[in-house]
Amino acid sequence: MPSQQANRPVPWLYEEQDITPDPSASFVEYLRWMRSPDHEQKDPTKVQILQFAEDKADYRQRLEQLNKRTKLLAEHGQQGQTFQVKSSWRIRVGGHRGPESILLPAFDSLGMPYLPSSTLRGVARNQAVHDLMQQQQLNWKQANKAVAPWFGDLDAPNKSDQAGKVVFLDAYPLAKHMGLSVDMANNIWNWDHDNLKYSPNPNPFLSLKEPTFLIGLRLASTCQDLQVLDKVKTWLIKGLQSGIGAQVNSGYGELLTAGTSHKDDELLRLPFALQGQLIHGRQTFTSWNWNQHKNQWQTRGKPDAEVRPIAMKSMLRYWFRVFAGGVLSTTAVQTLEGQLFGAINPQQQWGWVRFHIQDGRVIQREPKPNQRGKEEPCGKQEGTLILSASLNLEETVRQPVQQLMKNLTWMMFHLGGVGQGARRPCYSRTHKAPWYRGATLTPERKEAFWKLPDTPQDFQLLFQQRLQGFYDALQQLTRDSVNPHQLRRNPPAQGHRWSEFADANCRIIACSGESDHNKPYALAVLHDQDLKVKDHDNQWDYDGNLCGKACRRDVTPSPVWIANLANYQVATVFGARETPRSTYVTHLRQKTESRRFAQVFPFN
Repeated sequence: MPSQQANRPVPWLYEEQDITPDPSASFVEYLRWMRSPDHEQKDPTKVQILQFAEDKADYRQRLEQLNKRTKLLAEHGQQGQTFQVKSSWRIRVGGHRGPESILLPAFDSLGMPYLPSSTLRGVARNQAVHDLMQQQQLNWKQANKAVAPWFGDLDAPNKSDQAGKVVFLDAYPLAKHMGLSVDMANNIWNWDHDNLKYSPNPNPFLSLKEPTFLIGLRLASTCQDLQVLDKVKTWLIKGLQSGIGAQVNSGYGELLTAGTSHKDDELLRLPFALQGQLIHGRQTFTSWNWNQHKNQWQTRGKPDAEVRPIAMKSMLRYWFRVFAGGVLSTTAVQTLEGQLFGAINPQQQWGWVRFHIQDGRVIQREPKPNQRGKEEPCGKQEGTLILSASLNLEETVRQPVQQLMKNLTWMMFHLGGVGQGARRPCYSRTHKAPWYRGATLTPERKEAFWKLPDTPQDFQLLFQQRLQGFYDALQQLTRDSVNPHQLRRNPPAQGHRWSEFADANCRIIACSGESDHNKPYALAVLHDQDLKVKDHDNQWDYDGNLCGKACRRDVTPSPVWIANLANYQVATVFGARETPRSTYVTHLRQKTESRRFAQVFPFN
C-alpha cells in the first residue's frame, strides 16, 4: 500500500510533480497548472492553490517598472500628472473568469492585476454625464452629448470635439500595496418558488484588498489646455470614490485620494461592535491530515476574521425577507427586494441602497481551538455601518426607503447577530472549543432612537413601534395593503419543515430569567433536557427541528433566533405552531414570571 505521504493530495495538474513556482509567476500561471476538475479533493485543493498564488507570488519588481513607466508617460513635458488612490476595503474589477469559473481581477498580458485605461475613462465619463444631468437639468442623452468637449463624440458638430482631449493610462497597484487576496462569495439563501431555501455555496475567488493604485493622465497631442485635464481629473476622482467594478453597493470598489474620507448621500450611520463568533471572509488552508477511521485525507480550514460590509447587507436582506414575507405576496417581496438590495434574476438591477463599513477592524481575534485558547478573551470586531443612497434612488421614494432601512436595521440589531454565530447570543463554554459560541451585535449610539427600555413589556411596545414604521414604509413603496393584524399563512409548518417568515406561524418573545452555565435564560431553556431527543446512538441530543442540525453537506439552520439585550432576551421562533417549536414557546411562557415575559409578535 502506498505511504500516506505519497497519497497526500496536491493542487497541481500532475500529482507526481513537486512544483516550485518562480516567485515572479502571476496568479494566472498558478491557475493554469491547477489540478483537474474531477479531483477527489476538488474544493480544498482550489483554496490551497489560490492561497499559494496569494502568499508566494512576488510582483514587486514588475509593478515598480510599470509604475515608473506610468510616471514617465504621464508627466513628460508637463502635459499630464499622476496621483494615488487607495481602496477603503476590497475591489473587484474585470469580470474575468478562470478555470471552474473562479472570479479573477483584471490582468494584463503578463498577468499583472490592473485597472484598464478604458475602465478609468468610463468612470470619468459616467461621472461627468451624471454631474451635467444634475447641474444643467439635462436628460441622459443630452448630457452624453454635452461631455464631448472633454471626452469626444464622433457625431459632435465641432470637429475639435470629435476626439477625446485626455489620455488615460492603465493603472497598476503600488508594489508595496498590491493586495492580491483570496475572497469568498457565499449566497446562503435563495428563492425556491414561494419559499426561501438555505443552500450555502461558498465560492473562493481573488480580489484586491486595500490596494493603492497610481493613476496617470495626460493631455492628448491635440489639446494644450490644462484646465481640461483638471476638470477630467476631478470627475475621475469623484467617480472612483463612488465605486468602480463589481459589487460597489456591497462595499467593494471605493477608491479614495490621500487625505479624503468616505463621502456619500447617507441614509444611516451606525457604529457597532460584534462579540463572540466573528464575521469571516474565508477559510484559510492549513494542512492535510490523514483520517485513519475514514481512510482518507482531510483538511480543516481556519476562519479568517474580517469586517465585511456584504455580511451586514446579507443580514439586512434576510430580515427584510422575513418581515416583508409575512404581509406581502412572494412576488411583491422579490420585486421590492431587488429594488432595495439589487438583483441578478430575473434581470440585473442596481439597488437603491449602498452598504459600506468605515474603520472596520478586528479588535480581538477568536481564541485558539486548543487548551491555551481557553484562557484567551472573546473575539471582537467593530466599525461604523453606513447605508447611503445609490445613484438609482429617486427622490420620490427616498423618505420611505430611509424609514424602512432605519427600522429594519434597528430590528436586525435586536433580533440576532451576524456571521457564523448569528442565531445565538455570545456565551462561553468550558468543555470544548470553540470556547465562545454565538454572536452579540451591539449598536453603539446614544440617541433616543437606539436606547433600549428596561423591561420586556416596554420592549414589546418599542419593537411594535419599529415594526409598524417598517410596515408603513413597505406600504408606501409597494402601494399594497399591509395589515399586521392579517398575517399571511405561508406553506403550513410541520415538525421538520417551516418557513422563515414573520407570518401567522411565527412568534417573537421577550423574556428574562436566570442564566445557566453561562447561557442567557432563553438559550438555557432552549437547551433544557426536557427539549432534547434521542439520537441514532440512543444518546440525548439537541432536537434538530429546534436547534438545527448538520449531516455531512445537508445543513438545517435552527428555526430559533435568540438575541441577548442584557436585561432580557428576544427569541424569534419560526413555525411556532408545530412541535417541537410550540413546546419551546410553551416552556418559555410557563417557566417565566409574567412580569418578565411579553409576546412581541404577532401584535394581537
